[in-house]
Formats: sequence, structure tokens, C-alpha cells
Amino acid sequence: MSISTHVLDAALGRPAADVGVRLDALPGGELLAQARTDADGRVRDLAADLPVGTYRITFDTGGYFAATGRQGFYPEVAVTFAVIDAGEHHHVPLLLSPFAYSTYRGS
Repeated sequence: MSISTHVLDAALGRPAADVGVRLDALPGGELLAQARTDADGRVRDLAADLPVGTYRITFDTGGYFAATGRQGFYPEVAVTFAVIDAGEHHHVPLLLSPFAYSTYRGS
């Protein structure tokens, strides 16, 4: 099982580069991985070989908006999701704008 993510800045119509990303195991919030999105807004290999369970990816959206000279409403976005099949890849995208966000299970 592996986890990846990408962030798209919907307001600008392009990938969100250099967004801080944190992966925690739940319950308890044990830090499993930290990364920053690349120039294409992606973290291709955030984690691998994790067991079935509940996880949370937290995106540092406040830092991203500050670095791009914009004010955002959400200082961070936390997405909690369940890994049901440890044999599958899990992709967790984030569509972001200063005052809204959306996420879904990607492929």
C-alpha cells in the first residue's frame, strides 16, 4: 500500500508547489511522514507499506498562501481517510482556493 497526494490551486489554475504535507496515523496522531509538494504540486511517495487503518493528511495551506502573497481562510486543511485494503494505492488530492477546498479519492 502506498499513499500519494497532489494539490491544485484552483484560483490560479495550476499546481500548488511547495505546500507542506504531513501524514499521521490515527488515533493518536503519530507522525509517519512529512514532505513538500514538488513543482507539479505532487508528493508521489508520501508513505508505503502501511497497514489497514485510519490516517490524516494535513496540508499547510496558510504557509502556501503567505508564500504566494495571498490571504487564505483556512490555515490548514486536514483530510482523514480510511485504508481498507492494504494492497491498494491511495491517492488523496486537494483542490484549493483561498476560501474553499475539495478533496476526493484519486487514482
